[in-house]
Amino acid sequence: MADILSLALPFFGLIALGFASGKFVKIPEDGMAWLNYLVLYMALPALFFQTMSRTPIEQLANGRFILATVSCTFLTFIVAFFVALWLRRGNAREATIAGVVGGYANVGYMGPGLTLAALGAQATVPTALIFVFDSTLFFTLVPVLMAATGTERKGAARTTLLILQRVFTHPFIVATLLGILAASLHWSPPAAIDRTLEFLKNAAAPCALFALGVTVALRPFTETPREVPLLIAIKLLLHPVLIWLLLASLGGFSPIWIYTAVLMAALPSALNAFVMARQYEVYVEQASNGVLLCTMASVLTVTALLYLIERKLLPLTLFP
Repeated sequence: MADILSLALPFFGLIALGFASGKFVKIPEDGMAWLNYLVLYMALPALFFQTMSRTPIEQLANGRFILATVSCTFLTFIVAFFVALWLRRGNAREATIAGVVGGYANVGYMGPGLTLAALGAQATVPTALIFVFDSTLFFTLVPVLMAATGTERKGAARTTLLILQRVFTHPFIVATLLGILAASLHWSPPAAIDRTLEFLKNAAAPCALFALGVTVALRPFTETPREVPLLIAIKLLLHPVLIWLLLASLGGFSPIWIYTAVLMAALPSALNAFVMARQYEVYVEQASNGVLLCTMASVLTVTALLYLIERKLLPLTLFP
């Protein structure tokens, strides 16, 4: 248990430090701009590029794994969407953002830091694959559903262009694709550039986790709608259970890949839920509350999952 606490407490401790700083240090939110820029456009892209470029290309073409994880993420979103649709009295726009709260894990800020710390370098490829395809799923789903349910019709062409723009200009996805290209060409950057990328890569996790804590702390907290606890349960419990059941039933996956997928699914709601809510000016305060409460609850659930993984109590095959 001491090993689990030594891993989980520093990890969540960085989030807690960021949260406390955001609550008690009176610095304007604009002061986060450069740190967020470092995390989003420098450090995490460097991590994904370095990871993918050093991976044998044959390991990146695991279609069964990609299909299984994305299918479970999509199913989790659908469950959360319909729960919110029922409790929000048929408001499809609000239900769409609620579905993001319930289905989109924090695979960008928290994912790499946790999986690499808990499982080592072997977790980098499944971590990157889950990030790319889960993010692409939500970058596609949300604009389509908002266009279909909103009062302003953008048309299929404009919606498709918006989706492609968000997918192929996201710095994480661009870095991942460049890393895959480098791996396929067996290309390595010059020593000076490689060392710079290593510096940025090493800064990714601590900066991202601290920034996450500050960002959550700066969000307003109002009355919690009745669907939010259900969305949190869907995100923290249903999502990882679905992925574990499917991967363990299918078989043929490395233990590290199964553990990585379950850990990524067990992460709390992504901050993108709040970003998307603000973008479409719908479900903003509810999404903010959901992200905050889900992040707090994940301290217990993720630590419990780490204990199961460390003790090898999570079965890897259901039908031997």
